[in-house]
Amino acid sequence: MMAINGKIQREGGVVHLVAQRMFDLSGERDTFRVPTGRGDEFAHGSPGSPDSRERPPMGVKAREIYIPDLHIDTLKVKSRNFQ
Repeated sequence: MMAINGKIQREGGVVHLVAQRMFDLSGERDTFRVPTGRGDEFAHGSPGSPDSRERPPMGVKAREIYIPDLHIDTLKVKSRNFQ
């Protein structure tokens, strides 16, 4: 667990945390209890719905889709400059 002092910079949809000081709080993990709430589905499960791992697969699997014109060399990735 870490604590950070610093500032937050936002530009468009990008958020940067500029850390000025960092603290290692790993030794204090046991004293930090997070209470579980009604929305904590990991601890309480989802009320009224079956386990999502038991749902049957629907539609075509990704590996069964073949597009002959789609090749790794033709993909264009938008570059980002974080300055």
